[in-house]
Amino acid sequence: MDFDQLWQTALGEIEVQISRPNYVTWLKNSQLVDKQDGIALISLPNNFAKEWVENKYQKIILSTLRNLDETTKKIQFTVKNKPIQLNPSRKRRAPADSKAQLAFEELRIDPETNLNPRYNLNSFVVGKTNELAYAAATAAIDEIGRKYNPLFIYGGVGLGKTHLIQAIGNEIKKKYDNNVKVKYVSSEKFTNDVIYGIRNKRMEDMKEKYRNVDVLIIDDIQFIGGKTSTEEEFFHTFNSLYENNKQIIISSDRPPKFVPTLEERLRSRFEGGMIADIGYPDYELRLAILKTKIQERGISLPDNIVEFTANKIQKNLRELEGVLNRILFYQETKNGLSLRAVEEIVDETIQQPTKNISSNQVIKSVADYYGIPSNELTGRCRQKSIVEPRQVAMYLLRDILGLSYPDIGQRLGKRDHTTAIYAYTKLSEEINKNQDLNQKVIAIKDLIYKE
Repeated sequence: MDFDQLWQTALGEIEVQISRPNYVTWLKNSQLVDKQDGIALISLPNNFAKEWVENKYQKIILSTLRNLDETTKKIQFTVKNKPIQLNPSRKRRAPADSKAQLAFEELRIDPETNLNPRYNLNSFVVGKTNELAYAAATAAIDEIGRKYNPLFIYGGVGLGKTHLIQAIGNEIKKKYDNNVKVKYVSSEKFTNDVIYGIRNKRMEDMKEKYRNVDVLIIDDIQFIGGKTSTEEEFFHTFNSLYENNKQIIISSDRPPKFVPTLEERLRSRFEGGMIADIGYPDYELRLAILKTKIQERGISLPDNIVEFTANKIQKNLRELEGVLNRILFYQETKNGLSLRAVEEIVDETIQQPTKNISSNQVIKSVADYYGIPSNELTGRCRQKSIVEPRQVAMYLLRDILGLSYPDIGQRLGKRDHTTAIYAYTKLSEEINKNQDLNQKVIAIKDLIYKE
């Protein structure tokens, strides 16, 4: 059994079930190192990660592995580079595939920059929905700190933001022969460093770490919103780098104006640079990405299966790759592949659970996305700025939960049912014509399903 392929397939499914920062922090560098007598042994980087994953994600991991490999009965965790045993009487076998082990070593995160070398511009497939972000990225590489500074790239979950911003860092390192100091960090890691600096009276070390770079890349900046000390430190770090013509690259799941808890002075700084979006991929881009990844793996799939998959997985490229991994795993383990089997794999992946979603959850997600209080949606407010959010909320209450029009009208300001009918009809038509509105609705659905 190919442990690495099984684990990569499992990770592809686990990644869409938990938040991106938690996935990167706790599971991105994990491995399935052995499997005996139905027990899967998973390696984690350190004891802290081992304890956290055991407590928080054991059920998700076990369920995912069982779905992929029904012989899995139990999971155990170990710390990387420690001697490991699944039971006292049986020692772990040495890895037979030294080539696979070498490939893993080559993909190690660079400890100095935190960049993953597998992210590069050559493997970033460009289409209509991401060409502006790609063009801005290449321009920033050519003129560090001068062309587009800061460069703010935003888009929904799993659309390639992390790939692109890390690719910028890797390309800069390559282009300038490592003479340019690059640092990539998630906003969660930046926040943790601030907390550590404050608690241990080491803020000067923290400032030195982040201000003594030529290129600072911050992923998922929306998560620092509302964290006063973190925002304060990032504001001063931003100013220090900007004044010295150092390049700042930022990613977010939404544009600055829609990050509700973000300080106005930071929002202003972000909006003063280049803002580029990565949209939800059209069919041609999804098909091109699938074909590229299939070619990279040196395998083949029938055209009808590739086209079917590209047509069905419409919004999340990470989900698209996860489905591809599962299809390839099925093909290898079952010694064959039918379109019917692929349909079942895809259906299992894109099925959205609605039984635990409440109307309040839908309304809150819409309000959070637009940066307004929920009571403005449910109240009698008639301000122009509330019209679109309220219509979107009405549309989603009908689309996701199937609520009646009178019920929707009552929940959103005690309005007549004809108002809800109008909103749903209007949004249903406009979503197919207005790409910007369509992406907003998909992004809000992501928020709803993540709750």
